[in-house]
Amino acid sequence: MGKKIIAAIIITAAVVMTFNFGSQALAKYVLMDSAPVQPINFNHKVHAGDNEIPCRYCHIYASKSRVSGVPSVQRCMGCHREIRKDSKEIKKIHKHWDEQTPIEWVRVYDLPDYIYFPHNIHVNGGVNCKDCHGDVKNMARITRAKDLVMGWCISCHRERNGSLDCWVCHI
Repeated sequence: MGKKIIAAIIITAAVVMTFNFGSQALAKYVLMDSAPVQPINFNHKVHAGDNEIPCRYCHIYASKSRVSGVPSVQRCMGCHREIRKDSKEIKKIHKHWDEQTPIEWVRVYDLPDYIYFPHNIHVNGGVNCKDCHGDVKNMARITRAKDLVMGWCISCHRERNGSLDCWVCHI
């Protein structure tokens, strides 16, 4: 086969793969429920808003790791051994504690595996949780405030003089 035919086959294959992968990514990462029902009706407005508990009290890895982490049952029990322990939702936490099982929170934000997003670099670089996650202090039910798509990330990197090198985020 001629070089032009091989080039055309490669380009066609790339377009088809991009379309197929793009559709899957769109379905999984953009169209996923932006406010999923959680196993425990955790109210961020009460905790972060009314009681002014800082994000990093529960999301303890945000400044130390690629992931922010979700609170352990032990972290929840630190307060709820005594506070509102007769509430229906708090009883669910006690059940997890007694059974020594983790709470299986449903992801609100999920990036494709080929995206490298280290929370610690962003948090320690001065990006406020609210910039990506919205006004969580006023959310009874956590809702994805931003669709973390490439154009949005690039805009943020431009505004903050972050790297625009593709390989910084795409691994």
